[in-house]
Amino acid sequence: MSTPKIPSPGKIFLSILSAKWEKFWPALLLTLEKKWGKADYLSDLIPFSQTKYYDAELGTPIFRRVLSFSNLIPLDQLVSLKQFTNQLEQLNLQNNNRIFNLDPGIITYERLVLATGKNFTHRIYLKEGIFADLTLIYTKGKWQTLPWTFPDYATHEMQQHLTNIRNIYRQQLQNK
Repeated sequence: MSTPKIPSPGKIFLSILSAKWEKFWPALLLTLEKKWGKADYLSDLIPFSQTKYYDAELGTPIFRRVLSFSNLIPLDQLVSLKQFTNQLEQLNLQNNNRIFNLDPGIITYERLVLATGKNFTHRIYLKEGIFADLTLIYTKGKWQTLPWTFPDYATHEMQQHLTNIRNIYRQQLQNK
């Protein structure tokens, strides 16, 4: 018989996509830090060209920024992360279009799990319309893609950012 045990908290991860950074940055960062603590990882802008899925809504060219935050959270708070980012997207609509796309998730030693409102075969329903997407696993010293991993998360550049965030997370847990 297994004995239930509460896992260690996870590290908040956020990917932001936009073609209109000048309209909301750095004000959005201040809002995020008020909610989740100081950003402890902040990438430069990264060109986003793996898909044209967001072009019509966000405009072009789209750039991504990857962030993590100092506060660690219980893993069961993934739903509240997504609800908060959905609210921010709605509050910042222009002409009924998002000016940014926020993809929150949680990084642990073992994985990156993103939150989504879209169902798919590999996604696990959590509650209130939010699903968990196991996007990458960390094993044998590196990130491993899965058959459904988004192409942009399969890139070496993205995985390097994730490794940097995972290293900050490891240090945080060691210092507890």
